[in-house]
Amino acid sequence: MFLRAIGRPLLAKVKQTTGIVGLEVVPNARAVLINLYNKTLNEIKAVPEDEGYRKAVESFTTHRLKVCEEEEDWEKIEQRIGCGQVEELIEEAQDELKLIEKMIEWDPWGVPDDYECEIIENDAPIPKHVPKHVPGPLPSEFYQTLQAVQTKRVEPKDAPAVTSGESQSKE
Repeated sequence: MFLRAIGRPLLAKVKQTTGIVGLEVVPNARAVLINLYNKTLNEIKAVPEDEGYRKAVESFTTHRLKVCEEEEDWEKIEQRIGCGQVEELIEEAQDELKLIEKMIEWDPWGVPDDYECEIIENDAPIPKHVPKHVPGPLPSEFYQTLQAVQTKRVEPKDAPAVTSGESQSKE
């Protein structure tokens, strides 16, 4: 029993390099990730519950924390999360913590419901050196569908349904 407790960490696979310039190997990456993910889940509580940002961060962080708690081996963690090496995950978690701090500071969800934003329209001509994007024409099926929706016209039951990506040809 004593040998297992001491020998198991010694027998674990040791990562020699990340293969990414400037990204050093973190020997205790699992413990670091667990700590960062717990910290992230605590910090994100300052964001209102109904905000999409909080929901997204809580969702992927909870999933990644669960994987890190279930797996001992860094290779299995990388494989199950599927978003790069554990060292990259550490950098990403650190960046997320910085972003949470900034989002709390910026308070983008604090806009009152009755806030009116001034819309400024600028009719100045586009300079010649700036390329002007002109979208191509839409397919005729778009206009047919739009017209049908606007006039609330119902298609005959024997007419084939048009799905995105296929055209309806009349022979």
